[in-house]
Amino acid sequence: MNQCFYNESIKFFYNNSGKELYDTWRTKDKLVVVLGLTVCVFVMLFNLLVITAIIINRRFHYPIYYLLGNLAAADLFAGVAYTYLMFHTGPNTSKLTIKTWLVRQSLLDTSLTASVANLLAIAVERHQTIFTMQLHSKMSNQRVFILIACIWIIALLLGLIPSFGWSCICNISACSRMAPLYSRSYLIFWAVSNLVAFLIMMGVYLHIFIYVKRKMTRMSQHTSSQPKYRETMINLMKTVFIILSAFVICWTPGQVVLLLDGLNCKSCNVLAVEKYFLLLAEINSVINPIVYSYRDNEMRLTFKQILCFCCNRGSKYSPASLKSTNTERRVLADNGHSMRECSL
Repeated sequence: MNQCFYNESIKFFYNNSGKELYDTWRTKDKLVVVLGLTVCVFVMLFNLLVITAIIINRRFHYPIYYLLGNLAAADLFAGVAYTYLMFHTGPNTSKLTIKTWLVRQSLLDTSLTASVANLLAIAVERHQTIFTMQLHSKMSNQRVFILIACIWIIALLLGLIPSFGWSCICNISACSRMAPLYSRSYLIFWAVSNLVAFLIMMGVYLHIFIYVKRKMTRMSQHTSSQPKYRETMINLMKTVFIILSAFVICWTPGQVVLLLDGLNCKSCNVLAVEKYFLLLAEINSVINPIVYSYRDNEMRLTFKQILCFCCNRGSKYSPASLKSTNTERRVLADNGHSMRECSL
């Protein structure tokens, strides 16, 4: 029967895994903390702006925007979790207990998993609406909220599994190097789960991209096609390209490194890049509100009004005026249904 080490210090597990703990702040640690906290500030501010815009503008009370709001909430939680990490990293890591160390990692894993799950849900929703030539899904609010609840349940389960026993505290020979209290088998499971979600998402968006491209080709052969509708299609293609590029750049390196550590790659210097790749994944939480929200014209207008209201409190801007934002642009689809301009 394996011996458990619940009474040991964090240093014990770090020494066992070969991951060094320093008593003083190195230049590298300071740089990572400064960059990390800077990213966290932007993550929290940008995503709070998105959530506020969706709440106050009734024209955003549709399934896609509820999912966008949940994505913003997940990214906001990621910013909070990463801030907590920044204040408990470097020399401060050795002051943690086993329980607080697991809490630190669980917060991060839960938030990042929720962001990925939300991105996947949005990809599926966009696929459904675009292929049925609709702007908004016919999914009921009840189903949307059930989907959102499922996203958080899955994220919490994946994040809390190590705290419930899938760790290496009772099997120190299976400890990983990047996360010295995590079992290598859990890292493999977590990395593969996220990579599978990424591949599904990439397949969905590529299918959308191919469909939109073919649609534009057919429309270009008819001079009577609505120019505004074609412009919306072009914006959609640009959005899809940005989404795919941002996700690949931000997420793939970290997932690959986690997988290599889980596979116990001795020749892979995963510790040299782990913090930078984690920071890169967090940057995706800044990119999300920009890509999914700022490219929407009405969302951009709502942002401006919120910022103007904050800068000119007591002037002509008020919460009531924000709820009744200005003109609504409409584009006529080729199936005869009208739909508001959107590049999501």
